[in-house]
Amino acid sequence: MPAFAFPGQGSQVPGMGRDLFDLFPDHVREADEVLGWSVPELCLGTDVERLGQTRFAQPAIFVVNVLGYLRFQRRCPSRPSYLLGHSLGEYCALHLAGAFDFRTGLALVARRGELMAQAASGAMAAVIGLDPARAASVTAGWPGGGIWVANYNAPDQIVVSGRADQVPAAEQYFLGEGATAYLPLRVSGAFHSPLMRPAEQEFARVLAGTPVSPPRIPVISNLTARPYTAAELRPTLSAQISGSVRWTDSIRLLLDRGETRVVELGSRPMLTPMIQKIAAGRPG
Repeated sequence: MPAFAFPGQGSQVPGMGRDLFDLFPDHVREADEVLGWSVPELCLGTDVERLGQTRFAQPAIFVVNVLGYLRFQRRCPSRPSYLLGHSLGEYCALHLAGAFDFRTGLALVARRGELMAQAASGAMAAVIGLDPARAASVTAGWPGGGIWVANYNAPDQIVVSGRADQVPAAEQYFLGEGATAYLPLRVSGAFHSPLMRPAEQEFARVLAGTPVSPPRIPVISNLTARPYTAAELRPTLSAQISGSVRWTDSIRLLLDRGETRVVELGSRPMLTPMIQKIAAGRPG
């Protein structure tokens, strides 16, 4: 059976979910009840700026990703070998693995999005052309401070996150250290960095009162690049907000375990090119 992967924030596009909402009216109705606003109206409307805002984008992506998986299962029923997701996408994986129901997962994602949106002072940039070890070393050596590795996305791509004044200032430094491109991202916060610790601490309190169950299907954690255990679920999910996304190591774990089929389910292909790069660098 294949593994299934779910993208996170940044995968939203106007019109996403158009072919899904009518197939799952009960899920759409429940989502609107939890959120207090309409996911189809947001996704199919013309307010592109609102769709891109963290507090709206995260729950909308969660809903569309989950419905995409449910449609896939209608057409081709199969039990995944593993589930995983990139940042926000991990919540889709955990819900579908049985760690929490749809309503609970959506409520968690909505609160997570609100907390991350409140920590709005920061910036992020994709750094291309440095291997992960070299990229981490270069990031740590930035003399201005206030920049951290947020995502290890592929063998030649990381994302850095940090203070709004430092991330743009570091462009020439990274290029001078061998990066081939330095691409600012359209985000409002320093996600997956220590600057998100206040959001992490508040979200830990939310998780403490949330019922969770052991995943029935193995889910690979962004934070550890290992399958979740029941005891680790709450602390790992809260720490994920400020911790690095170890996507490269997560895919390498699957490859090391003989998993060669990974199906991405999202509104557009975000993870597949990265997975292909990671796989291309592995023997066999």
